[in-house]
Amino acid sequence: MAAMPNKRQEDGSPHSGGITGVTVFAGTALMLSGPLSILLGTAGIAGDTLFSSPRYAYRFDLTAWGWLHLVIGVALVIGGIGVLAGKRWGRGAGITVAAISLITQFMFIPYYPAWSITVMALDLLIVWALSRFPPETSGGRR
Repeated sequence: MAAMPNKRQEDGSPHSGGITGVTVFAGTALMLSGPLSILLGTAGIAGDTLFSSPRYAYRFDLTAWGWLHLVIGVALVIGGIGVLAGKRWGRGAGITVAAISLITQFMFIPYYPAWSITVMALDLLIVWALSRFPPETSGGRR
């Protein structure tokens, strides 16, 4: 028995752009991870003594870490907006920025382990959700 195409997708409704439950989750998670990185960046910029780590391979000035997290956080929010708006560039941007965030959070573990590991898990879920489930096209699969 052949699968019936979703009539809602055939009529050009907003859901024909690939906004599914997994995509909504990924976009929402991006919109959560972004502000968390922005807050971390702001804390690093404003209070340079908030974080400290002795003799670490990826040791940067904490103000530099703050600016890095702030820029990545803004990029995560932009990617989340793109994903939730169903833009083609949103998926690629979301995967790329979440992967970059994942790497920088890994490098930041000695400074604030609980925060970094939590945000790393969120970023990993974002990458998985956006890369595992392909966007749906209007009119069915092609």
